[in-house]
Amino acid sequence: MTTKPLFAGLTRRTLLASAGAATGLSLMPHRAVAADPVKVAGIYTVPVEQQWVSRIHKAAEAAKAAGLIDYSYTENTANTDYPRVMREYAEGGAKLIVGEIFGAEQEAREVVLDYPEVAFLLGSSFMPDEAYPNLAVFDNYIQDASYLSGIIAGSMTQSGNIGMVGGFPIPEVNRLMNAFMAGVRETRPDAKFQVSFIGSWFDPPKAKETAFAMIDGGADLLYAERFGVSDAAKERGVLSIGNVIDTQGDYPDTVVASALWHFEPTFNKALENVMAGTFKADNYGVYSFMKEGGCSLAPLGTFEGKVPEAAAKLAAEREAAIKDGSFTVAIDDGEPKSS
Repeated sequence: MTTKPLFAGLTRRTLLASAGAATGLSLMPHRAVAADPVKVAGIYTVPVEQQWVSRIHKAAEAAKAAGLIDYSYTENTANTDYPRVMREYAEGGAKLIVGEIFGAEQEAREVVLDYPEVAFLLGSSFMPDEAYPNLAVFDNYIQDASYLSGIIAGSMTQSGNIGMVGGFPIPEVNRLMNAFMAGVRETRPDAKFQVSFIGSWFDPPKAKETAFAMIDGGADLLYAERFGVSDAAKERGVLSIGNVIDTQGDYPDTVVASALWHFEPTFNKALENVMAGTFKADNYGVYSFMKEGGCSLAPLGTFEGKVPEAAAKLAAEREAAIKDGSFTVAIDDGEPKSS
């Protein structure tokens, strides 16, 4: 089946030159002629302050501030209600709809087929399918940064016992945990891991209680895939590693390092294609890779000089190798287990 580009009729009023616009962490699609902003809608199953969704929201807000899009959003949308909200935005004139459909995969695809002139950029556990030509998928493939944060973590644990609290054991979580564990073993080969999933994307109290149990089990460093874990670490005087966003400002004596996700390259590429009339079924997950500017290791900040020099040097060397393509972090979507 041949994938037909969307929005061919927008060519006369596109916001970027026909040759396309550069994308990146701080670059936006360029305007070619004066035009109305593209109408964009965000549909999120959790609050916009939640780590993962906050990165999408931030990228959209930046495009809005640049005058490129007209952006509205709905948060805390139940999976059962997701298709209805998709339809409302599509019928309301949205040209690009972003969000996450991990809990409503098939239902969302049924909606997509009903609105072939709308571009859908949705977080998904599945690869693109030409049967849904206007649905592009993405995920936070930030295994590169997660691996680097593991190198730092392995050098900072005294006991070698590390607790890891995740939301659900699905590929998008598993690959980050596995990359982190691989990084830890670079500097602490004998490390042991306590792994647990709380069955929620946003339940800080439950994540905190799970983390307390791990500390009671001997963990002196925690991998905070969910909100609430660093709170437990702070209260008990152990260290933590952040995920997706940098929370060291809130936990200056607790969060050693964080693997950061930058959604701007993903969002900007999709917006560029919508405006050029070339949006189609595709895998936008690749724009989360470090070489694309989609992820990074947060600065050590308050832990500068406290992380062993050898570990900091190794992390810097591996970062350079990842960026130049001479080192590849394995993508392992298998469920991580306690050891």
